[in-house]
Amino acid sequence: RIGVMTPPARLARRPVRRAANHWVIGDVHGCAEALRRLVDELPPHDRLVLCGDVINRGPDILGAMELAWDLVASGRGVWLMGNHERELVDALRSSHVSSRPRLAGSDTYRQLGHLRCSRWLERLEQLPQVYWGQGWAATHAGFDPVSWEPHLQIRMAFWQAYDGRYGDVVVGHTPGTCVRKLGHVVLIDTGACYGGLLTAYCPETGAIRSVQGRHGIGELTQRLAERRDADLEAGSLPA
Repeated sequence: RIGVMTPPARLARRPVRRAANHWVIGDVHGCAEALRRLVDELPPHDRLVLCGDVINRGPDILGAMELAWDLVASGRGVWLMGNHERELVDALRSSHVSSRPRLAGSDTYRQLGHLRCSRWLERLEQLPQVYWGQGWAATHAGFDPVSWEPHLQIRMAFWQAYDGRYGDVVVGHTPGTCVRKLGHVVLIDTGACYGGLLTAYCPETGAIRSVQGRHGIGELTQRLAERRDADLEAGSLPA
C-alpha cells in the first residue's frame, strides 16, 4: 500500500537581527530627565556609552547616576570616567584637609551628602576611561599626545595632535551648540546642563539623536563665550 506523504510543515522564517550599534552619549551633568527621554528614543537593542561627567551641575544628579548605573547593571550601557567623577573620587579618598573645599564645592556632594557619596565611591572608582569599538573609541576628553594614555581634561593639544591611530575618537567634555567633527575627533557635548541639548552619536552610522536639556539656550551661549574668552587668553585659539 502506497501511503500519502504529508508535506513537511513550512518552516517559519526567523527575522534576521542586525548587529547592535552603539550610541555615545555626551555629558549628562545631572540632567536625569533628559537622559531618560534620550534613552527612550534609542533602539532598545543597541549599546549605550556614557562618555563621563554624568554627575555635578544639574538638578537631579542622583537620578542621573541611578539611571546610568541601571544601564550598566543591565548590560546595555557603559559609563566612562569623566573629570568630574575622577575629582569626586579623589576628594572622597583623600584624608587631607585640602579635600574639604573640593567636596564642599561639589554639586554632587551637596545634593547626595557624605553618606550616599561614600556608598557610590566603589562604583565610581571602577569606571573605565576608554571604550574601544570596531575602528573607533570613546573617552571623556581625549588622549595625551605624548603617552597616548587617556586624559580626562585635555582639549586643544589632543585635537591638534591626533593622527587617527584609533580611528574616530568620540569625546564629550567641551560643550557646543551641535556635534562637531575635527578630523578624526567627534565632539558630542551639546551643553545639556547649560540649556542646550543632550546628544547621542552613533559611530557606526554617523546618526545623531538629541533631546532638550535643562534650560533655554541663552545660558549655553554665555558659557561658550566664556570658554572661548578663556581659550583666547591661554593662547590656545586663534583670535
